[in-house]
Amino acid sequence: MPDQSNLPNKAQIIYFSHGGGPLPILGDAGHKAMVDFMRQLPSRLRRPDAILVISAHWEENEATLTGAASPPLLYDYSGFPSEAYEITYPAPGNPELANRIAGLLIKNHIPAQLDPRRGFDHGLFIPLKLMYPQADIPALQLSLLRGLDPAAHIALGKALRALMLENILVIGSGFSFHNMRAFSFQGIHSPDPANDAFQNWLIDVCAGPRSQPERERLLIDWQKAPSARSCHPREEHLLPLHVCLGMAAKPATTIFDDYILGKRSVSFLW
Repeated sequence: MPDQSNLPNKAQIIYFSHGGGPLPILGDAGHKAMVDFMRQLPSRLRRPDAILVISAHWEENEATLTGAASPPLLYDYSGFPSEAYEITYPAPGNPELANRIAGLLIKNHIPAQLDPRRGFDHGLFIPLKLMYPQADIPALQLSLLRGLDPAAHIALGKALRALMLENILVIGSGFSFHNMRAFSFQGIHSPDPANDAFQNWLIDVCAGPRSQPERERLLIDWQKAPSARSCHPREEHLLPLHVCLGMAAKPATTIFDDYILGKRSVSFLW
């Protein structure tokens, strides 16, 4: 793979926590800090020509991209008020970019395909409705890989590095803390040393003065981090970070460190 570390980058890469289902859109008090952050986030960014989202809510046997020109929405949550199923986000897709990304992955020996029927899940339409409510920027999604191998997801990010020269916003849409039993749906946060230990570890690994190989090694071995499995009983909400870090190949800036559903959560920008 060509070394692009010295080339001028146009792409912007973010990993953030997208909250609990549709609750950020429904005015839930436990999401206020997150909602405020996402609404002001575009002011910190260049307006992208397209948005690529790696969502925690899509896993496939091989890397799969949304290929529809006008993807529908997948209300992939249950038990919420009726308005949660009336949310709209009519952003256009980008089949041309999806085909190019699939080609990049295949060139880097990662099997890839397009799904012309799959819609946008809430890992895309909830945060983007807060960030870009006009829904006028073409968007597409890239799946995680079943088996949730951390090294495979860093490799997925590395295979996307050619996109660094394009005006694309890449979003790893997950949650830096995702233990459903530990969230406070009343939005109450109390001292949680385990939560703090893992968030501090993430900040040190992603934004600290480390080499890229060391960052990658630590994220591959993330289960050895303090309180790792307490914070992520299953790692699908963490792995979008691996894709982002693999693609960026440089230290991140911590842009959010606050509470969502009573638990400390962090976000990064490259």
